[in-house]
Amino acid sequence: MQFLVLLMLLGLLGLANGAPVIATKLFGSRFAQPLDGGVSFIDGRPLFGGSKTIRGIVASIATTGLGALVLGFELSTGALIGATAMAGDLCSSFIQRRLNLVPGSRATGLDQIPESLLPLLACRGLFGLSLIDIVVGVAGFFIGALLLSSVFFRLGLRDRPY
Repeated sequence: MQFLVLLMLLGLLGLANGAPVIATKLFGSRFAQPLDGGVSFIDGRPLFGGSKTIRGIVASIATTGLGALVLGFELSTGALIGATAMAGDLCSSFIQRRLNLVPGSRATGLDQIPESLLPLLACRGLFGLSLIDIVVGVAGFFIGALLLSSVFFRLGLRDRPY
């Protein structure tokens, strides 16, 4: 039973993280207001960068909420997963800008761990997830993201094969 729940949560994590990419492909630059408004941090670098948009956050939360309904979960559970996945993604982007990495740079681990760890921690009480469940979920997301990245590149959904 817990294995099935983890698989469904991994699917929702995939939706949460894929929705902004799909929204970019569908809408191009339309509705792509940077979440940070172009503000720089005290180090002079962008807070998150122009690729983190309000549209992406909204797309992630809405898509994950609808995906949760399809899987038989509450809309609010999907929204929680989408919001915390995006919070993890924003944390990653913030750190990457501090490391002077340009948006889209490869940062293996930093790109996958926060955006899967935060949602799984946020949902642990809802689904009775143990520490091992969370570690397995993060590892599953990490491996899946690396394996599917080249597939998404070949399909034209990603600009880079990682």
